[in-house]
Amino acid sequence: MLHALNVAKFGGTSVANYQAINNCAKIVVGNQNTRVVVVSAAAGITNHLVLLANTALTSEQISEVIDNIRKIELAILNSLKKPSEVEDKLFSLLDELEVYARHEELNFRDDLKDALLSMGERMSSLLVAAIIREHGEEAINFDVRKVMRTDDRFSEATPDIETIGKLSQQLLYPELKKAIVVTQGFIGSDVQGRTTTLGRGGSDFTAALLAEALGAKTCEIWTDVIGVYTTDPRITDKAKPLPELSFEEAAEMATFGAKVLHPATMEPALRQDIKVFVGSSKEPEKGGTWIVRDCKHEPPYRAVTRRKDQVLVTIKTPKMMYAQGFLERVFHIIAKHDLSVDLITTSEIAVSFTLDNPPNSMSEKMNKETLLELSEICEVKVERDYDVVTVVGNNMHSAAGVSSRIFAAVADFNLRMICFGANVHNLSFVVDKNDSDEVVKALHASLFE
Repeated sequence: MLHALNVAKFGGTSVANYQAINNCAKIVVGNQNTRVVVVSAAAGITNHLVLLANTALTSEQISEVIDNIRKIELAILNSLKKPSEVEDKLFSLLDELEVYARHEELNFRDDLKDALLSMGERMSSLLVAAIIREHGEEAINFDVRKVMRTDDRFSEATPDIETIGKLSQQLLYPELKKAIVVTQGFIGSDVQGRTTTLGRGGSDFTAALLAEALGAKTCEIWTDVIGVYTTDPRITDKAKPLPELSFEEAAEMATFGAKVLHPATMEPALRQDIKVFVGSSKEPEKGGTWIVRDCKHEPPYRAVTRRKDQVLVTIKTPKMMYAQGFLERVFHIIAKHDLSVDLITTSEIAVSFTLDNPPNSMSEKMNKETLLELSEICEVKVERDYDVVTVVGNNMHSAAGVSSRIFAAVADFNLRMICFGANVHNLSFVVDKNDSDEVVKALHASLFE
């Protein structure tokens, strides 16, 4: 039995080039408990693959995108001390990528898109394993699709927790005694062995799922920032890193837009009480944020987050007055299309709610179908170009003066919708996307500076 097992995940900027991967290798080798390394695609690769998957391109344009991908991967390969060890494998992966990229049905088939999108992680893990070996440790490249069993909802697949646990113990665990296992985030496979993906940012989720399946004590998420901040440092330079967060706070922050963490990461960690660390692979010596079940200090205000690309939907029917079952029908339609509603407010004859609507995403496609179906039973009004700004903290609804201080900070802005009281950890506002930077700055200045 491996005691104190650690799973380390490295994001796209952490594996962007040879020098960056070297930093990761030092972090891995420096912690003897790290036996599983989960990697994202090198920075920039996923964007190229998304372009190929979702855009109708000429043969010449396809060649150009593939060349860009090739350059990034070969720059890493050619920096290796022994490129010949992995050269053939990398070239065969690049050939496989080209076959998918040129498939005439690629833009219309989600299974082909997922197969193409998996290539970034598959190339990344091959090269990262080679660089860890350069640091004198035994390291193998393991195909996560052998253990990461999911359903067949391509691009947004749901993991089968029980099967992942069994397969990981059977196929992955024995390898950990012999070598550091480098594997891919974000991808999995369905019962038929077809490649699936867990949605963007799914590499964190993969790391947490493997940590759960292998009984790990800790899970490290290495990225390009020193932990989780009080708000996005790109919005205000007054943002400060947080030494610790509770699982609940971290889940709220991830759900409402903190990019450092994928929202689903917290679920496996919470189920098995796995401590999660977030730090910078460029500056590991600066520490980071520990996410734990119980924090020593749980303040009323912990952070301010922003979630972009929100659609505000208002449904109205005079029949709703005392009408039983109307809301049930509405949410049945939303559930049928696998959409999740973030915020909701109701009145006697109307309901308003927000939906995530990132451009070119699966949810944007589903939003259109959902709204069409809703309009058959009620009047539907759709408003775009909104962001959700959320204050995350503790016991916000029961501490005197907490909410009034928040409202005072945003007194000068138009708030299209307010959600408060359903959860002790957050207070959210729907605001015009052009105001959201200023709303975040005003809240941050009032609560943290």
